[in-house]
Amino acid sequence: MHYKGSISRRVFMVFNVIFFFLLAMVCFLPMINVLAVSFSSASAAQAGFVSFWPVHFNVASYKYALGRPQFLTSMWVSLKRILLGGLINMLLTILAAYPLSKDNTKLRMRTVYSWFFVTTMLISGGLIPTFMVINKLGLLDTIWALVLPGALPVFNLIILLNFFRQIPVELEEAAAIDGASHWTILWRIYVPCSTPAIATLTLFVVVGHWNSWFDGLIYMNHTSHYPLQSYLQTVIVQRNAADMQNIDYRDLALMSDRTIKASQVFMGAVPILLAYPFLQRYFVTGITLGSVKG
Repeated sequence: MHYKGSISRRVFMVFNVIFFFLLAMVCFLPMINVLAVSFSSASAAQAGFVSFWPVHFNVASYKYALGRPQFLTSMWVSLKRILLGGLINMLLTILAAYPLSKDNTKLRMRTVYSWFFVTTMLISGGLIPTFMVINKLGLLDTIWALVLPGALPVFNLIILLNFFRQIPVELEEAAAIDGASHWTILWRIYVPCSTPAIATLTLFVVVGHWNSWFDGLIYMNHTSHYPLQSYLQTVIVQRNAADMQNIDYRDLALMSDRTIKASQVFMGAVPILLAYPFLQRYFVTGITLGSVKG
């Protein structure tokens, strides 16, 4: 029986490896194709000769994209949004998760407060009322219109308060006996013990802000205030032939509308691709968070 079990285990592992390898390729190969197109000549890209390796390698599309003020301006707006929005999101999430992680004996009506936040996930004000509120507050065409409407991600709040509840209460009681305040307990005990969870949620917040494009189109009146993804949406989805009119005729053989779009898409994805490897280990560490070793 043990021998049969080991054989079935090996078959299961082989199947898993093959399945996840194919799944990874489905996600990875389109990005390789975009990268290859961005480094290929205009004729090869337009004829569809490019698969996963550049044809007639050149960097003309990247030089053109980086030389466009609108692309650099929109990237700077996205970086400001990540820094400002990420800081506000995580600060409010931590400050709200700490009291909500207590039981009803320490925080009266704790369940009512929790359901109040959960209700906002089920019922929203809608697009038009939200736009009217932002307009009345004078936030239109400012960076705050991209940051404040989603200042407290409720889903992240629920995840973090559940992580806080897994921290042994003995640590908090020992700190309270030594005279530590709630503020000290939060930043000296709860936050350090929840580093994997906070790092994971920070990654969620950064990816959410970086990939968001719809709010930029709604709340920004000038294209110079667009974040990167909103700008790419106007370039890629809303085809603009005027963009190609400013290209030198000598460069038309090296780049085309398709190669320029591919280069901008890839550069827009690079910052997030670089951030993942540094935070990947926190996903595994977060599984055992809160466990008490005897």
